[in-house]
Amino acid sequence: MDSAETAVLLSTAYLGPIQYYTKLVSYRKIFIEYCESYLKQSYRNRTIVIAANGPLQLTLPILNGPRAKGPVRDQQLSYDFPWQQMHWRGIISAYNNSPYFEYYADDLAPFYNLKKWKYLLDFNLEIQNTVLKTINFPVGITYTSDYVPLGEVPPGTDDFRYSIHPKQHKQTTDNRFVVNPYTQVFNEKWGFIPNLSILDLLFNEGPDAIGYLKACCR
Repeated sequence: MDSAETAVLLSTAYLGPIQYYTKLVSYRKIFIEYCESYLKQSYRNRTIVIAANGPLQLTLPILNGPRAKGPVRDQQLSYDFPWQQMHWRGIISAYNNSPYFEYYADDLAPFYNLKKWKYLLDFNLEIQNTVLKTINFPVGITYTSDYVPLGEVPPGTDDFRYSIHPKQHKQTTDNRFVVNPYTQVFNEKWGFIPNLSILDLLFNEGPDAIGYLKACCR
């Protein structure tokens, strides 16, 4: 089935990996899960970039931390420590020498120094929309109104809510996603690291990012 003729169901994601963004650019109808129970240790509140010392995980702190429970739509960000400044410093250290950092840094900096968002979902959606605008591919997003359990998703909708995951043992084969190497800042030190945060693609490939994403879609 041609993905352009189907819908896709995704979790929310903090600067999701390249695999996640291939879904945003290849499906006509995009649904973001709004009603599921919050799932810890996932891309819902973390992103992975590559820095001088290797993969760097940036995690959004959730109010109540490990005890956080309830629907993902109710999860609030915690500001008990200055994570915005810490994340931005991490991003700068990882990508300050990338070809396109100076072109896009001003678009992303406000998320780390000008405003505090109350809800995880709102922050994720706004920064995601900013990334999509920078690659000139804004998309329409619909939040789900009811939770649909695994295995009960309607025909014609591809469900990637739980299979796009930072932990390898929770990933499943995605026949719609092809990994294509590109030049990364620390290629000589670490070799090519696939499926990092969309930031890695954006800062290294710039305006070619959208073409790369489409080329990764089957």
